[in-house]
Amino acid sequence: MSVLPLSAQVDRKEVRAGNRKFRKGDFAASEIDYRKAVLKDSLSVAGEYNLASSLYRQQNYEEAAEALGRADAEVAGTPYAADYYYNEGDVALQRKNYSAAVNAFKQALLLNPGDIDAKENYIYAKEMLKNQQGGGGGQDNQDQQNQQDQNDQNQDQNQNQDDQNDQNQDQQNQDQQQQQQPQPQEQNISQQQARQMLKAIQAQEKETQDKVKKEKAAMLKSRRKEKNW
Repeated sequence: MSVLPLSAQVDRKEVRAGNRKFRKGDFAASEIDYRKAVLKDSLSVAGEYNLASSLYRQQNYEEAAEALGRADAEVAGTPYAADYYYNEGDVALQRKNYSAAVNAFKQALLLNPGDIDAKENYIYAKEMLKNQQGGGGGQDNQDQQNQQDQNDQNQDQNQNQDDQNDQNQDQQNQDQQQQQQPQPQEQNISQQQARQMLKAIQAQEKETQDKVKKEKAAMLKSRRKEKNW
């Protein structure tokens, strides 16, 4: 991420000083200079825009969004509008405001259709918004599934003591049968073993589903790229 070029800035020493510190990675110090510039000129587009960039680098996304909002009207008609909307979308993503992110990236693409990063982030934001809107139920379903799994686990634990005697008796019978006339073990499966096999299958299915969901989320997240301010 970078700040606005000097040609687009009000000629103020605070902004220039902030830019130097920003490029050195001293974002906290650059923030102070940009705030001084805004105090001297409340209409300073460069001050607000670069202040947002500095705040973003410090992961202060709420104030970064506020700073961008104050510069909205002034930046909208400039050659930097596409980058402005891109950055607005990037901040919205960090705040998990996916609806605002979709709108911002859409505006960026209307102004610069060839921006590949904006396209990828637009797709990502739309997918996350879809998951958020229709995925609220998905989360509820997941919570319900987790609760059901917990109930099943508790029920199994309550039955463990009763089943233990059956298991021991079944094992003794199996040992006696194996001594007298050996048979394949799978032909004499106890009730407890059948329950354990069913639980193992269910656990494996749930693990597979969770893995698929995580891989899908990781793939979507990997498509989101940061764009220089």
